[in-house]
Amino acid sequence: MIGRFASGLPAVGPAGPRSINRAHSPLLAVGLPWLSVLAGSLLTLIPIATAIPLLPPLGFLMLLGWRLVRPGLLPVWAGFPLGAFDDLFSGQPFGCGILLWSLTMLGIEALEARFPWRGFWQDWAVAAFVIVAYLLSSALFSGSRLSPAMLYALAPQVIVSIVLFPLLARIVAGLDRIRLARVRVLG
Repeated sequence: MIGRFASGLPAVGPAGPRSINRAHSPLLAVGLPWLSVLAGSLLTLIPIATAIPLLPPLGFLMLLGWRLVRPGLLPVWAGFPLGAFDDLFSGQPFGCGILLWSLTMLGIEALEARFPWRGFWQDWAVAAFVIVAYLLSSALFSGSRLSPAMLYALAPQVIVSIVLFPLLARIVAGLDRIRLARVRVLG
């Protein structure tokens, strides 16, 4: 009987034919979620001229996506530094992102403890509720008065954010596959 090595076929390991000299990158595994949220916060710098707020808070949506798609990956305290970074670029008063992102992380952590098994529709409903609460709180935190005109002006941003969340959840899932990819190990 001729063995695999004698026949010229490559050795197949537990992760496939190219598993030799491959491992997960700790830098990529830990850093990619943080960098994607920071990049989402920086995307608000794109100049878009509109009379009403239209661009969704992409940094917050990425944080929400990572927290709902991969629970437990970002620590609960991650809302503080990521919110502080977002405050620097969002135009909100400093402390708004720190407070609201931290409260979001704490609220979702409490929800995880109460309902550990959820599906896509429940996550989308939670995200919709959190997005509406975040945008209304951000508007009030910035000094706006709660009026029908303010709610009417805020409605497109709320709708775009809620509709965009499933796409961002898919992007987070793709980034998670990249995060867990095996890369060549040197040495």
